[in-house]
Amino acid sequence: MAKIIGASLPNIPWEDRPAGDTNPVWRFSGNPIIGRNGNKRSNSVFNSAVVPFRDGFAGVFRCDSRSISMDLFAGRSKDGLHWQIDDDPIVFEGADPEILNKEYRYDARITKMGERYYITWCNGYHGPTIGVAWTEDFETFHQLENAFLPFNRNGVLFPRKVGGMYMMMSRPSDNGHTPFGDIYISQSNDLEFWGRHRFVMSTIPGNDSAWQSTKIGPGPAPIETDEGWLLIYHGVITTCNGFVYRMGSALLDLEQPWKVLCRSKDYILAPYELYECVGDVPNVTFPCAALTDADTGRIAIYYGCADTVTGLAFTTVDELIRFTRENSL
Repeated sequence: MAKIIGASLPNIPWEDRPAGDTNPVWRFSGNPIIGRNGNKRSNSVFNSAVVPFRDGFAGVFRCDSRSISMDLFAGRSKDGLHWQIDDDPIVFEGADPEILNKEYRYDARITKMGERYYITWCNGYHGPTIGVAWTEDFETFHQLENAFLPFNRNGVLFPRKVGGMYMMMSRPSDNGHTPFGDIYISQSNDLEFWGRHRFVMSTIPGNDSAWQSTKIGPGPAPIETDEGWLLIYHGVITTCNGFVYRMGSALLDLEQPWKVLCRSKDYILAPYELYECVGDVPNVTFPCAALTDADTGRIAIYYGCADTVTGLAFTTVDELIRFTRENSL
């Protein structure tokens, strides 16, 4: 049996697999857990990150406003299901004023290291790049230097150093709604200067795994297991009706995480339900966060639905690694 290397989380949100369901990932019956009206001006709440915090949970949420401007907002929850999201956006402090000037902010991830919670997001600096900040209380947020030059999206930190280096996954892009994209890992001694870039994996051309033929990108922070880093990621296909976003899984080497041990040929979750297929951007399931319980192997995945609302899905480390190995490319 596979084991999660990490902390126990006895209060992880959970719902058993429905009878007769054979999919590797199953949806929460109460989806969406956050609707459009997450705070007083939100048009949509999606592509957001959550972590265990004190006796409950905290998160950084993408809330696009009713003027359709995008920003990041802190939120808190006792059970991981019912959320109170601040009405005012996060004010980042401490960085050089050159990069504090906001172009846009969206699609956050959170990784806890030590006593700090590190937030990475798509920041705007003459185009999309990766912003980095940290907090200890989800009230004061200290911004660091942007990790990369434009253009880049989907910056995701590993939860610990590997080989003495901080590791961040990302997807280099262009200045638009990128019609291409592969996953890379970059390394740093200090979370400021990033280099030693390593290729991880690419799209799959042709018909072998067409759901991930246009672009791919990392989702939640990789989950450390005794069999490798378990990565949940998104893959995109271009159809006659536009992009369709689905989820996949991969297992990466523990010591050289740019080496892919196996990778799912079939998707693990796709837009099926009405709230995933209909919204501001239809046909999107976009994972940004995963809670884990090392004692039970349970995994709870938070994902954006149709760029409009937030959903929750479940799996276990055994189930997801088994599926990834048995359906590997």
